[in-house]
Amino acid sequence: MIVYPFIHRHGCKPLLLILMLSVASTVQADIDLNEAIRLALTDDPVIAASQARAQAFSDNAIADGQLPDPKLKTGIYNLPVDDFDLHREPSTQFRLGLVQDFPRGDTLEFKQKKSEWMASSEQAKTEAAQRMLIRDVRRNFLELYYQLQAEQVISETRDLFAQLVEITQAHYATGRVRQQDVLRASLELSRLDDRTTRIRNEADKGRAALMKWIGTAASLPLENNFPELPALPPKTEIETALPQHPVIRVETAKFEASNQQIRIAREQFKPAWSAGLEYRKRFGDDPNGDDRADMMAAMVTVELPWFTENRQDKRLSASIEQAGSVQLLRDDKLRELKQMLATDYANWQRLGERAELYASQLLHESSANARASLNAYQNGVTEFTTLMRARITDLDVRLDDLRIRVDRAKSQASLLYLAGEGQ
Repeated sequence: MIVYPFIHRHGCKPLLLILMLSVASTVQADIDLNEAIRLALTDDPVIAASQARAQAFSDNAIADGQLPDPKLKTGIYNLPVDDFDLHREPSTQFRLGLVQDFPRGDTLEFKQKKSEWMASSEQAKTEAAQRMLIRDVRRNFLELYYQLQAEQVISETRDLFAQLVEITQAHYATGRVRQQDVLRASLELSRLDDRTTRIRNEADKGRAALMKWIGTAASLPLENNFPELPALPPKTEIETALPQHPVIRVETAKFEASNQQIRIAREQFKPAWSAGLEYRKRFGDDPNGDDRADMMAAMVTVELPWFTENRQDKRLSASIEQAGSVQLLRDDKLRELKQMLATDYANWQRLGERAELYASQLLHESSANARASLNAYQNGVTEFTTLMRARITDLDVRLDDLRIRVDRAKSQASLLYLAGEGQ
């Protein structure tokens, strides 16, 4: 242990308290977007459920490819019921046999492939759920970031307005300004307080929404740096890859499973059959006194699909219609993704143009206008109303700039959901 001889023993407790507070502050570290995504992916029940369903279909695929269990047959045949004597009648037998059923044609193979495609569908659902979770966490995190930063911007402006209130009150006391200026300054200050309350309410709702994915970590402070997202690929590249989006692969796998169901339905026009082997023990003696010989039987049973109009034909027709509906649904989902791409990409581009305009001109111009209005007011050149209007405009421009950057990042998160980047 290190001892500091220059510290008085009565000063140890305050020093220890400071050290404890510094340790606690390091434990409650700010949370960034990547950490929020990591926490959300760690234990998401939707993803876990989809993975469990995929494993279930994989296990079913193995089982679906197996022959049915053989059947054991046993019994006493031709037993006289008047005295139940096993040895009186020569036809009395004890039989023990096995029968194995064989489904029609290649039904087992197609059933196995159908379950394999359903497993592929669930695996694609898992990937789709992961992409959707990342997108939603990003968008909610960005919205919460906006509310917190907006509150900070308003707080800075409020300090300025509070100084203006003091200045106008002092000028009013000396007769330099009208009472209306004092009332206007107080009114704008109260409106800022109301604005702060509304933003805090939205921030509380944003934390509650984020808590759905990351639990109590949503109550931690957010980093002040603007959340960084992975770069977007070109629009043409995203559009070319859309048919491989997991949402589309879900429907593609379902369509292939429907095709296997069509093949299963066609196999039902073929005969099913079963084979059996049976041991038959006979009781009693032959007329010459010898034991009766035991016997064995081999059997084959064939189902004959002769009347197919109301069974096989209907099942085949239903399977074809079902496959057609799945294909149409897949096409509709692809069109929906293309619409999302067109909308979000246009929004992302236009917001980028606006963000550049704010960064290059509007922010500087509004700030310069606010400073010039203050100088003019202090020199008695302009009225207080002009000063307040300039300050409110500067606040609105700063909030609009923040809103545009956040909205553009949210559009980028939606595009990354389509592109599959950043996972």
